[in-house]
Amino acid sequence: MTLKQQLDQELKQAMLAGDKTLVTTLRGLKSAILYVEVAKGERGKGLSDPEIIDVLTKESKKRQESADLYTQGGNSERQQAELAEKAVIDKYLPEQLSEADIAKLVDESEAQLGKASSQNMGQIIGMVKQKAGPAADGGTIAKIVKERLSQ
Repeated sequence: MTLKQQLDQELKQAMLAGDKTLVTTLRGLKSAILYVEVAKGERGKGLSDPEIIDVLTKESKKRQESADLYTQGGNSERQQAELAEKAVIDKYLPEQLSEADIAKLVDESEAQLGKASSQNMGQIIGMVKQKAGPAADGGTIAKIVKERLSQ
């Protein structure tokens, strides 16, 4: 079963169960996927699971950023709603690597390219992203590489 089929099936179940938060979130995800399909001209064929994971990752980040802004604004009710949606989205994403695991990948990349410097920082981040795939956040990777630069 593809990820898109799984989303469709769980949307139907959520509608039958009357879970408004889940229904709203899954409809939003389907809409985001459809938008990307139309933009790429692949409406009939659909997106592959890795492409859908990219869309879901972006949607999860949007929810986190919104929650952070609501926290700064003092609106805890909206913050909780955004975090609830993010939790639903995160169920469909691969398990994220820990910072220690990402640091190991950075070490491996440094061994191949040499000590992290401002000249090869982008290359190291790119190599780690390629090795980790969607299981590592680019911001976390960049943070770890920058820490290495300051040492």
